[in-house]
Amino acid sequence: MIGSILVGLVALIHLYIVYLEMVLWDTPRGHKTFRLTPEFAGASKVLAANQGLYNGFLAAGLIWGLYLGAAGFQIKVFFLACVAIAGLYGAATVGRKILYIQTVPAVLALIAVWLGW
Repeated sequence: MIGSILVGLVALIHLYIVYLEMVLWDTPRGHKTFRLTPEFAGASKVLAANQGLYNGFLAAGLIWGLYLGAAGFQIKVFFLACVAIAGLYGAATVGRKILYIQTVPAVLALIAVWLGW
């Protein structure tokens, strides 16, 4: 139960990231969230949308695993591991904040799912 709640939370975080990257990137909210200048946001809008799409795939995989219930164990583990690894890479290359927003929730969910909580 706890594992499913945490997986759902990670999926929701990624759906919000999709919205930020695909819809709000070139807005004052996107500029503030990602610390962008309006010029850079405009020039990188297509790249951000592509990145958002990938985050959407991560969320879809987690939702698929939740939908399958106990049969989705391997799917949840796979997608949570992908989120955690992507978060580690982002924290190392972009900023430490990603570690707390993306990696920590994914690792906590992974532990809970693995332990059958």
